[in-house]
Amino acid sequence: MIYWFGFLVGFGFTVSGGISLISYMNFLPAGFTWTEYLLFVQSRTECWLFPIGVFLMFVTSLKIGHSSCH
Repeated sequence: MIYWFGFLVGFGFTVSGGISLISYMNFLPAGFTWTEYLLFVQSRTECWLFPIGVFLMFVTSLKIGHSSCH
């Protein structure tokens, strides 16, 4: 049960961080280069939710898959 909760939290983090990454892509037509964009996104806390969420979903999905076999 706790792994499902962790998976859902990871999903929420991934969605929130992904929306932030996509919304900050609006800086690209305004003149940002890809390097400037990546450096800017790296400094934003809400954008770190995306990789944290992906990692949390990956780890908990391994645990969910392993625990359901027994």
